[in-house]
Amino acid sequence: MLIRRVMRTPVTTITPDTSVRAAAALMAELGLGALPVCDNGRPIGILTDRDIVIRWVPNAIGDINIGRIMSPQIVTCLADQTIECAAHLMSDMQIRRLVVVDRDGIIAGIITLGDIANDASEELAGQTLGEVVETR
Repeated sequence: MLIRRVMRTPVTTITPDTSVRAAAALMAELGLGALPVCDNGRPIGILTDRDIVIRWVPNAIGDINIGRIMSPQIVTCLADQTIECAAHLMSDMQIRRLVVVDRDGIIAGIITLGDIANDASEELAGQTLGEVVETR
């Protein structure tokens, strides 16, 4: 099964200039744990709820742009790759979500372990989760 069959679209994105408070409010409103950070449609990072808690909250004296706290190491995959390929990449990188891009590097969707479990294979998602949380 291909990633495009289970990925979430459209994807809500933010820019590096988005304030932490605005990003957090958007995440709360939409019930999301992460937002891809894009520049002209190309992913350049990802902001997670963990980024906010670990990198901003302990030192928060004012609002800042998320470009200062986002995770710049974004892991992407292509919509025409297989679910197994996505799961393998998640396992290797120990992450729970991948940003899906098209052949030009423009964001096309997002796929999570939950998407794999709900729409493809609970067994594959379970195995992947085990490797994601494994201490290395």
